[in-house]
Amino acid sequence: QVQLVESGGGLVQAGGSLRLSCAASGGTFSTYAMGWFRQAPGKEREFVASISWSGGATYYAVSVKGRFTTSRDNAKNSVYLQMNSLKPEDTAVYYCAASRRFGGTSPSDADYPYWGQGTQVTVSS
Repeated sequence: QVQLVESGGGLVQAGGSLRLSCAASGGTFSTYAMGWFRQAPGKEREFVASISWSGGATYYAVSVKGRFTTSRDNAKNSVYLQMNSLKPEDTAVYYCAASRRFGGTSPSDADYPYWGQGTQVTVSS
């Protein structure tokens, strides 16, 4: 069973950038498809991005497409979320998630059985 730990969150001004990392342990990382989700106060958790087990396929929410990029390094058991041109509405707790139920991408949080504890991202206006 894989364990996930996110890092890299923080406070940034609008228009700035942050890079989130998610380190995996306890499983064969290269066999897991990975997803990024976020939850803002008072809102439901929403999909941000997903990347296939090989890294060859990615999928993004419309709200972040063109601004966020997800990538992975299977040799380092890590997945990343590069966030550029941040907006105040990007403020949320960001979670990484893992699944071996599929090898591609999925925007559904129900498809991911393994979750990290989350990292706070705050974008000031």
